[in-house]
Amino acid sequence: MSQKTNQVEVSLLGKTHQFACTEGQEAALLDAAALLNSTVEEMKQRSSIRTEHNALLMAALHLCHDLQAQKTAQENLITKLSSHLASSEE
Repeated sequence: MSQKTNQVEVSLLGKTHQFACTEGQEAALLDAAALLNSTVEEMKQRSSIRTEHNALLMAALHLCHDLQAQKTAQENLITKLSSHLASSEE
């Protein structure tokens, strides 16, 4: 069974775009767009980036870096918990 999709209007860098979105995920898409917009603005303020394109690329890299750091932290926590559980079962 295929999932229903809706068209969602999102503002990125001051321009409106239409995206297909799985039903029920509209708020998540809008939240992601808001996070991207705020990160782009932060990149523009913190550095000498002058073009929106470069600010967008820096924001994407920044968000990917944060995601990788969170995944690594989660993996480390799972490893610690697994070790702790294994040692407590002995």
